[in-house]
Amino acid sequence: MQWSLGRARPRSVFVVGTSRSLPFGARGTVLTMSLGDLPSWLPGWCVDQLGDEPVGVLFEVRSISAVLGLRLADGRDVVVKAREDDGRAASCVVAQARLAERGFPCPLPLTPALGVGALTVHAEESRPGGELLRGDSQDVAVSCAAVFARLMAELADVTVAPPLPNPRWARWDHADAGLWPAIEFLDERDQNAVPAYVVDTADRARKRLLAADLPCVLGHADFEAQNLRWRDGQVWAVHDWDSLAWQPEAALAGAACGAFASASPPTLAPIESSAAFLAAYQDFRGRRFTAEEQEIVWAASLWPAVHNARWEALHGDPPVACDAVRAQSAERLRRANA
Repeated sequence: MQWSLGRARPRSVFVVGTSRSLPFGARGTVLTMSLGDLPSWLPGWCVDQLGDEPVGVLFEVRSISAVLGLRLADGRDVVVKAREDDGRAASCVVAQARLAERGFPCPLPLTPALGVGALTVHAEESRPGGELLRGDSQDVAVSCAAVFARLMAELADVTVAPPLPNPRWARWDHADAGLWPAIEFLDERDQNAVPAYVVDTADRARKRLLAADLPCVLGHADFEAQNLRWRDGQVWAVHDWDSLAWQPEAALAGAACGAFASASPPTLAPIESSAAFLAAYQDFRGRRFTAEEQEIVWAASLWPAVHNARWEALHGDPPVACDAVRAQSAERLRRANA
């Protein structure tokens, strides 16, 4: 078997493995997988890079990347991640390593990002355990904002090449023709299925974001509940470092304040909870956003939601994100001055 990643849904997953709890947010069907199903290159890669061959498969997750939990012959549990080589992975892995080395709660990479054919592959430590923090209340928003503020403060001291292009759901800055970033397996579908209010919201939010003149910084662009684990009220692990982006801080905080409650399926947090996230984030960071940054926050809070709404409409999925965009877009666009 060779990994093929091109048509998976962004940020939703297909899971193969045991029925035990996965060490990060996984959405999908749990099946079984044997060592014989591994890509032919992987056992040798593990020996070369990790010093031992795999003797067990703990789980497999498919999305934009393929993620395998493996048990090695010496008893170690590791996670191997592979994605199509688009030039982003090296910076993401270096940044993740810097944070882990400083004690930030995320898995420590065990290898750099390495080329394997058309893929980029790295291994990281397994960091199992913890629970999802469910809900979209203002209290949950404040707890998540504290983690995001700590994360952004740590990344401010990390110097890497910008991980471009940005993840698809944070790529409002694309240079492709039309409103949406080019995603072939979405673009080939009937775009008339996407509600006009989703298209209008996306267009107005994107225009406001592109009109901003703010410096870009490194940040986590997939700050969803399904990517965090908690123990005793404290964050235990932040996952999905493949989703680092190079966007203005206000835009990254805005995307997070809209998405922090998303598990499966992804949605949009209530406006009051997004506002609580935003206020707490600024308190934890020790500075207030300018009037322009405040507008960018609200514009960016909509972009992941319209991305998900478009997906739902094109695939005939239940309109979770669509309904949230319909209900909230007018007020969020007003706050964005869009």
